[in-house]
Amino acid sequence: MTFDEAKNLTRGQILYHTHHRNADGTPQRWRVNGRVRLWKRNPARIRVPLKHGLWSYDYLDESRLHLLCLTADEALKEMHNE
Repeated sequence: MTFDEAKNLTRGQILYHTHHRNADGTPQRWRVNGRVRLWKRNPARIRVPLKHGLWSYDYLDESRLHLLCLTADEALKEMHNE
């Protein structure tokens, strides 16, 4: 995922993990759980709240953009390229 794609994420949008899989081999689904946070003083910084399942919460930041994709097909390609 690119920085510009991450800036345009909306609440409820589904993202697919490129490293973690479900039991059936499909990429894990993570949902955007809040608004995208950007900083005026540091325009290269971003923070997106995410949720997976019932109890797993995390944040997506600029250093981990490569771990998520917008579509399951992209995530599967990334999984097979490694």
